[in-house]
Amino acid sequence: MDCSDLLDKLVRISVISKSGFAMDVLRAMEVFVRVVDTGSLTAAATRCDMSATMVGNYVQALEKRLGVTLLQRTTRRQHLTEFGTAYYERCLEILGSVADLETMALDTLGTPRGRLRITAPATFGTECLLPAMKEYLDRFPSVDVDVVLSDAMVDMVENGFEVAIRLGTLADSGLIARPLAPYRMTICAAPEYLAQREMPRVAADLKEHECLAFAYSPSSEWHDAGVKWRLKEAGGDPITIDVKGRVRVDSAQAIRRAAVAGMGIVMLPIVLLQEEIDAGRLIQILTQYELPSRPLHVVYPPDRRISPKVRTFVEFMIERFGPRQRNKASSLLREVDAR
Repeated sequence: MDCSDLLDKLVRISVISKSGFAMDVLRAMEVFVRVVDTGSLTAAATRCDMSATMVGNYVQALEKRLGVTLLQRTTRRQHLTEFGTAYYERCLEILGSVADLETMALDTLGTPRGRLRITAPATFGTECLLPAMKEYLDRFPSVDVDVVLSDAMVDMVENGFEVAIRLGTLADSGLIARPLAPYRMTICAAPEYLAQREMPRVAADLKEHECLAFAYSPSSEWHDAGVKWRLKEAGGDPITIDVKGRVRVDSAQAIRRAAVAGMGIVMLPIVLLQEEIDAGRLIQILTQYELPSRPLHVVYPPDRRISPKVRTFVEFMIERFGPRQRNKASSLLREVDAR
């Protein structure tokens, strides 16, 4: 690295005082080191891409600031004074440290590293986020993650979270929100249950069945969705069915287990039931209806210079769970239905 390159790097990372004096000192130290390394003002001038007179001015200004002589100069040669030798060695240390700090800063800005704190809804986190997390960690081996799964809408800043996955309508919080594919629902029942009861053919048939309801909290925007299932047939108006059932649970995983055990019909996010559907333990019913979906976002606090770990994680979430992935999945489902 030549003198001009290093000086440019110093300019980028230094905090300049009102007089700009701190930067002049670093520049003078660099020029002084080049004079010692090359053995002459002329050679140092070539390395630093400046005139020999300017090189001499830097050295003289440095000596004036320090109040001591650094170089004994004659018309033919120069040599360091005792103090000049000690000062030269310290200059090497200081300039090396400055270069190391800049490398560290650039590395921090460019390479994702450190511990990333994430919060996500329990079901999405268990069924979607954590299975995908290995791919993200493999891409960025210098990043560690803390994942807190909770359906509570926690304060990100107060709880030290850098990224959150938010399900439902977003409040005006000042956070930056990037949309993911909506959270889709499906209606399923176990083959055992359907063998004992008549298969529902239309939405109204649900009234005659045992339906496993999710017990939403009273404060949830979906608090009545557990007993009022909303469906919409293609080209038709929305239908609300008042379902009944002997079991209500506030855990989606528990309701899934109850459905697999043949205890009733369930309406849950398809991501939670997909494995059971693929294995034949649950059967999708009433597929001619469009079911409710909930908006899903990845959010993070506004920051003029977003950290690489946050930026890459947000980009990864959009890549894996963004709206385009929903379109691909919808196309695939249409192909399956057509067969």
